[in-house]
Amino acid sequence: MNRGGSFMKSLNSLQPLGLLVLRLSLGLIFFSHGYPKLAHSGAEMQDFFVQHGLPGYFVYIAGVLEVFGAILLVLGLFTRAAALLLAIEMGVAIWKVHSTGSYLAVHNYEFPLAVLAGSFALATVGAGLLSLDHPLLERGGKSRFSRNSELAR
Repeated sequence: MNRGGSFMKSLNSLQPLGLLVLRLSLGLIFFSHGYPKLAHSGAEMQDFFVQHGLPGYFVYIAGVLEVFGAILLVLGLFTRAAALLLAIEMGVAIWKVHSTGSYLAVHNYEFPLAVLAGSFALATVGAGLLSLDHPLLERGGKSRFSRNSELAR
């Protein structure tokens, strides 16, 4: 008996749980960063955005995207679209805020890069079985958006 093969099969059976953990973790992160942008979006927060080359009103756009994107991730609803928008936002954050100096100084942007990677992963594979997307997007046992992807179901 191939022990490695059965171990991999048991890991495969945990994919829905893994995607749920990823969604919940990213949802918590985005909510905890987005809520203060909306609750405390005064001149100081707007000045921070302006200092980094973004219009001051972007604090509201980022806050709404992060709070509502987090809620969608937690629910597993419209996950791919929400995750893609959040990944793009993290790309802009790395570019405008965190990449001061050399790109070799990964410590300056490692957290937003990890959040970008997790968001991009959800955008590409979907929310998984333990989500609201699963019953809404399924038709005849196959996802409407990805015929070949088992993870999207």
